[in-house]
Amino acid sequence: MRLLHPKKLNLDSLDPKSREIMEKTIAFFEGKGLKKVKHDDHERVWYADFLDFVKREQIFYALMTPAQYGDAEHVRFDSYRNNFFNEILGFYGLAYWYTWQVTMLGLGPIWNSKNEAIKKETARRLKEGAIFAFGLSEKEHGADLIASEMKVTAAGPGKYIANGRKYYIGNANKASYVSTFARELSTGDYIFFAAESDHKNYTCVQNVVNSQNYVAEYELKEYPFTDFEVLSRGRDAWDASLATIAYCKYNLGWASIGICTHAFYEAINHAANRVLFRHKVTDFPHIKQFMTDAWTRLLAMRLFSFRASDYMRSASEDDKRYLLYNPLVKMKVTMQGEEVVNLLWDVIAAKGFEKSGYFEMAARDIRGLPKLEGTAQVNMVLIMKFMDKFFFEPFSYPELPRQKHFKNDDFLFEQGSTSKGQNKIQFHDFNIAYNSTKVSNVKIFQAQIEVFKEFLSKTPPDKGQSRDLDFMLNVGELFTLVPYGQLIIESANSEKISDDILDQIFDFMVRDFSKYALQMYSRTSSTPEQMELCLKMIKKPAVNVERFTRVWEKEVLALDQSYHMNP
Repeated sequence: MRLLHPKKLNLDSLDPKSREIMEKTIAFFEGKGLKKVKHDDHERVWYADFLDFVKREQIFYALMTPAQYGDAEHVRFDSYRNNFFNEILGFYGLAYWYTWQVTMLGLGPIWNSKNEAIKKETARRLKEGAIFAFGLSEKEHGADLIASEMKVTAAGPGKYIANGRKYYIGNANKASYVSTFARELSTGDYIFFAAESDHKNYTCVQNVVNSQNYVAEYELKEYPFTDFEVLSRGRDAWDASLATIAYCKYNLGWASIGICTHAFYEAINHAANRVLFRHKVTDFPHIKQFMTDAWTRLLAMRLFSFRASDYMRSASEDDKRYLLYNPLVKMKVTMQGEEVVNLLWDVIAAKGFEKSGYFEMAARDIRGLPKLEGTAQVNMVLIMKFMDKFFFEPFSYPELPRQKHFKNDDFLFEQGSTSKGQNKIQFHDFNIAYNSTKVSNVKIFQAQIEVFKEFLSKTPPDKGQSRDLDFMLNVGELFTLVPYGQLIIESANSEKISDDILDQIFDFMVRDFSKYALQMYSRTSSTPEQMELCLKMIKKPAVNVERFTRVWEKEVLALDQSYHMNP
C-alpha cells in the first residue's frame, strides 16, 4: 500500500462491481479534466454533472444503502470500500466529496430509525439519484442540540406542524429528505423528522458560503408532516444524531488524504523539474526533507485511517474502540493534512497560488476539514475521556485481522448511545504493536511514551490544570500520538511496509512528541515536577542518512511525473 494513483489503480481487494464504481468515478473526473474542474470551482457552478453521473450509475444507492434495503448483492453500506470513494472524491475536489458527505449525514437518522416504511422509501429515492441533508445545526446555537429552537406542535392524531430555521446545512437546496432535529413543544422531547426541500412550506433562505457547495439556511414555516416522516423521538433522536456523526466524521480524514495526494503529485512534478541557482529544486537538502516529511505524513494518514476502519467495521456492544479511533481520523488526520499541504507549499511557493492548478483548491479546502463535524478541539476533548483506560487498564481482545470482506456494516445503525459509558470502554495493550518491530525510531518513541505515562501517574493535571482547556489540549496532543502510532504500526505490519519507511515515519513522530513536550514544559501552569518529565520526553530521532536517502530516492522522488490529471 502506498498512495492512491488514479491511472495505476490497485483495487484488487474490492469486488468487481465496487472496482467498476471506482474506475467509472475516476473516468468521469479525468474525462471532465482539470481545466473544467477549476472553471466550475472558480465560477461556483453547482455540480449537476457529477450528480447526474451518480444518478446514472446509481452510485450513492450502491454505497450508502444498507443491504436489507437494496435489490442487488453489491448494494451495501461497506466502510472499507467507501474509504476509496471518499479518497477519490477528495482527490478531485472537495465540493464533490461534500455532497456525498452530507448525503451520508442526512441518511444517518433515517437508517438509525425504527421507521421501516420511510427507510424503504429512502432506498427507492436513492436508487433514483436523490441526495439528502442533515438538519441539525442552527445559526445561533451551532450543533448545541440542547438549545435547538426548531419546534414541533401536534396538529391532530399522527399529524404535526414544524416551525424554525436551520443553518449551515449542506445539500438542503436539493435534498429529497432533510433529516431535521427539533423539540416537541407539548413534551419537550427531541424529535427527528424528514422534511422535503420542494415543499411549499419549506424555504431555502440562502447559501451561506461562496462556493460550489450549497450550504443552506432553510426555514420551515407551518410545515406539515405525519407519523410517516417521524424518524425518532426522545433519547432515540439524541442518540441518532450522535451515532450518525460518530461514523460520518471518519470520512473527513479520507477527504484530507485525497486532497493531499493530488497536491503531492503536483508539487513533486513542479519541484523536480525546476532549476534555481543552477540546481534542481529537489537537490536542495531542505526540499528533500520537506518532501519526505510530506510523503511520510501522508502515508501515515492513510495507514492509520485504513486500520481505524477495521475497528469501526468490527465494532459491537462489547467492543467500541472505534469511538477513540474515529475522532482521531477526523481530528488528527485532518490536522496532519494541513501540515502536509504546508510542507508542500513551502516547496512550490508562489506556484501554489496559480489559478490553473489543483494546489490552489487544496490550499484553501484542506483548512476546512479540521473544523467540520465538531472542531478538532471538540474531538480532542472526546478523545481524552479514554486516556486512563487506554494507558493503565489494557484489556485482552482477539487479534483483529484486516476487515476487507464484502459485508454490510450493520452495527453502525445499531450503535445505541455513543455518549454514555465512554470511560468504561476498554482497549488492547498498545505495546503489542510497538513491540512487534525493532526499528530505531519506534523504540525511541516508545521511550517517550513511557515518560508520558510517568507524567500521568506521578504528576497528573491538578484540579486547576484540568479546568484549563489550553493545558489539557496539550496533554491530549501527546496522548493522541500514542494510538496514532499504534495503528500505523498495525497497518504497516498488515501491508508489509518496509522497515525503512516505518523508521522514516517515526522520525517525524519522535519530533512531534518532542514538540508537544516542549509546549507542555512552557505552559504557564506547568509545575517543576511536570517540567522535569517534559524535558525527559524530548528526544532526537535516530540519524540514518542512508535510510533517508533510500526513502527519498525510491519512494518520494520516484513519483516525479508519475501522475498528471487530464487537462
